[in-house]
Amino acid sequence: MATSLQKLTDALEHRFRDPSLLRQALVHRSYAHENPEKAAGDNERLEFLGDAVLSVTMAHLLVERFPDLNEGDLSRLRASLVNERRLAQVGRAMGLGRLLLLGKGEEQSGGRDKPSLIADAVEAVLGAVYLDGGLEAAFRVVRKFLGPLLEEEAEAADPLRTLDKDFKTRLQEITQARFRRTPAYAVEGEDGPDHDKTFHVAVTLDDEILARGSGKSKKAAEQDAARKAVERLGES
Repeated sequence: MATSLQKLTDALEHRFRDPSLLRQALVHRSYAHENPEKAAGDNERLEFLGDAVLSVTMAHLLVERFPDLNEGDLSRLRASLVNERRLAQVGRAMGLGRLLLLGKGEEQSGGRDKPSLIADAVEAVLGAVYLDGGLEAAFRVVRKFLGPLLEEEAEAADPLRTLDKDFKTRLQEITQARFRRTPAYAVEGEDGPDHDKTFHVAVTLDDEILARGSGKSKKAAEQDAARKAVERLGES
């Protein structure tokens, strides 16, 4: 375990003054519950802190990288970059799955490869880095592991068009996998003058409304509805 933690420390490029913070970031609540004598609590408080740190550091990087985008577009890009799927991808690159301390039930149910657990651990590790080294240290970690994903968006001919495809495609992947159904989109209304209309769209699955969205075009409204539906289904 000590050797693996050292490899993680090397990957983070941060030397911990308090190594117990990094160990705490890897303790899932199931392990803490089953082993109270070995674990002084779980990683959920660090995860809470890391989530806030990730939000502000990614906002900084996006404002820096996309000076011409407005607040709404920046928020959409951040949501596409900072979600469970992307964070799990980052966590696997860090090797967090094999380092997690899990209870027997989580271990047996494949917890080491669960995207939700790995994504939570990424945020907890970031919270640990922040507590140990401050915002500058946390910023370096975010730039190293999430910066390449941001550059992928920047290199796209139209990152927002790619993003539109990502949310609608992601929702279809989720509904096909879970329900073997494809979502449908319907315009519920529009308002505003002809030169500045806002469209309102609902996305449904078997006549059940998953979410509603709005936008300055039908495509933008569909994308907004798909994003909200993905969040509702717990895949954001």
